[in-house]
Amino acid sequence: MRDTITLRQHAGWQEIRIDREAQRNALDRATRESLHRALDAARADARAIVLTGTGGSFCAGLDLKERETDKAAGRPDTAGEEAIALNVAIRDHPAVVIAAVNGMALGGGLTLINSCDLALAASDATLACPEIGFATYASMAGPTSQLLLTRKRAAWLLLTNERLDAATAERWGLINEVVPPADLLSRARRLAERMAGFDPVALAETKKALSRVPGETRGWREAMEFGQTVNAAIRSRTQAAAAGLARFAAGGRNPGQGS
Repeated sequence: MRDTITLRQHAGWQEIRIDREAQRNALDRATRESLHRALDAARADARAIVLTGTGGSFCAGLDLKERETDKAAGRPDTAGEEAIALNVAIRDHPAVVIAAVNGMALGGGLTLINSCDLALAASDATLACPEIGFATYASMAGPTSQLLLTRKRAAWLLLTNERLDAATAERWGLINEVVPPADLLSRARRLAERMAGFDPVALAETKKALSRVPGETRGWREAMEFGQTVNAAIRSRTQAAAAGLARFAAGGRNPGQGS
């Protein structure tokens, strides 16, 4: 059986491509497992990961045909649990995970975008939660989008079954940047290369902090005190911060400075 993802390794970053074009890159069991293995392998040295799809789709969500086949065969339905585990692995990964949304993203595909740290989209990409048309709630794309959107925008996404164009998704905050389709991967790769130049401990601790504020802080002062604990954690694990300050004081430049 051919692998359902392709993996390209670079210095300090990796590119993972879902490669099931005929199935609109839907996440079957094999693909979920392959993605999980690739993420695990990247923990050792990748500071950034670009996640994209093959062809005209980013990801059409879970493979519903496989789920029906499993149901008919009497096999337990573990797709939901496995999808949650995959998205948690993205969210908790020490590397910065960048979604390069090359086309349609439906349901579980939108969940992947929401789980990634950054998201770029081709100008012709579309996002949607079609689950209401199946008489179900979007059990992963729904709540993860609700955490990011105002109630009215979340309601539009979940109740209308209309697709959002990339410009609307950017305006709503689901996408960081919209680029011409021909420029999508080059832009994502440049961003990954930029991330690869930063200290891995600082990246990982900053990423963790993004998930903890405001949830674990109650006020302005507490938030700033929390920031001090994050920097203390970084300094306890790496000398890069001290070296960066010394370099700047001596007139040198640090990665990304002034660009």
